[in-house]
Amino acid sequence: MASEITYAEVKFKNELPAPVVKGLPKKKKSEQHPQKYPLWLPWLISLLLLLVCIALVVVLLVVPFSHSSAQPSALQQQFSEWECDSALPQGTERGWMCCPKGWRRFQRSCYFLSLDKMNCAESAQNCTGMGSQLVVINSKAEQEFLSVQIGQLMRRDNFYIGLFLEKVGQWQWVDKTPYNGTPMFWREGEPSPGHENCTVMHAPEKALYNWNNVKPDMMHHRICEVAAVIV
Repeated sequence: MASEITYAEVKFKNELPAPVVKGLPKKKKSEQHPQKYPLWLPWLISLLLLLVCIALVVVLLVVPFSHSSAQPSALQQQFSEWECDSALPQGTERGWMCCPKGWRRFQRSCYFLSLDKMNCAESAQNCTGMGSQLVVINSKAEQEFLSVQIGQLMRRDNFYIGLFLEKVGQWQWVDKTPYNGTPMFWREGEPSPGHENCTVMHAPEKALYNWNNVKPDMMHHRICEVAAVIV
């Protein structure tokens, strides 16, 4: 009898299990240490801020007045209080005109009408010491303005102006403005001949023509004039 051969299927599982890939170990985060600053740094920052503040004060208070190159420094040193008003057309770079407190502004000039009296030379020196000069009258409008200001003081006194007799027949303004190039407002019969080589505005005279020449040793009030500071 023929022997039966039995075949059996044998399956070999060659598949290996998928390798488990373990993640790389995480690196430890580096410890963050607070950055250390020099102890003097806050002091340096404070000093710089202080310097910036000082610079701003200089720019706001000092620089505007330095823009007026014609302004005598003596005037700025004499007065710490100023009165300003808007007097220039809008759109200009600078639109404020300033006069020392107590002075009166007309157009582009500031005027000081004194309460005390001095002789002619002392009056001129006093105005110069304030960074100004005895007034030089260049127009009818200016003469009208000053006459009104004198009338408001309710004083029947004279005021020196910056017109002097250098030699016989030759009058000269203190700033060398040509005398013949300015309007004249002499009272009737003035100037009188003699040694009266200084000029005053005669306060009792109500008319526009109120100039009067006087002797230089006479004690009178004075009118000082200076260009307004534009800021």
